[in-house]
Amino acid sequence: MSIEASDLGVTIAGRRILDGVTLTCRPGQVIALVGPSGCGKTTLLNCLGLLQRPSAGAVSVNGHDTASDRVRRRFWRREAAFVYQDYGLIEEETLAYNVTLRAPGFLRRRPRPDARLDGILETVGLAGRQAETASVLSGGEKQRAGVARALYKEASYVFADEPTASLDPDNRRIVTGLLERAAKAGACVVIATHDDALASRADVVHSLASARA
Repeated sequence: MSIEASDLGVTIAGRRILDGVTLTCRPGQVIALVGPSGCGKTTLLNCLGLLQRPSAGAVSVNGHDTASDRVRRRFWRREAAFVYQDYGLIEEETLAYNVTLRAPGFLRRRPRPDARLDGILETVGLAGRQAETASVLSGGEKQRAGVARALYKEASYVFADEPTASLDPDNRRIVTGLLERAAKAGACVVIATHDDALASRADVVHSLASARA
């Protein structure tokens, strides 16, 4: 099981964002994408998560082509989880609803009592708060809720975009530990980050150069 980028390139409005990127992530690995602002970290993360189509090269999952919309939707619903810098939560919905959401854009029925959900919320420090709406959570709590969603889903692939940005040291440490927990459970974890401490804990650090004109 792996996700692979082969000679990946992205050009937007005539500007080359990525050029010739080759990268493989395997189960249990944490890969950090690092580099200066504008170098294409988020673009590469979105390509690996099948949220953005490359202009050149290809991304394969478990050796399979990912060009079709059907394959991409299946990947989002069944295999991938996303942890966003802006949290990616539905503010008016409950914590239980947000954590058990299969993927953004795929709504689901109201969650029923779930012992596994209770356990995961306890793990991320949000025990007993299932019925609270996301709007009342602090920034650190929202980011932990985003990681809880990946843990609940038991995602094979976790994509995190600046997951520790703007967090205080305690929450930064907690979120880092939770992402490592996902990898230890067998997930491939890819993180776009400016956080040197987070990158230093990754199994693989993939550096991107400054954006090209």
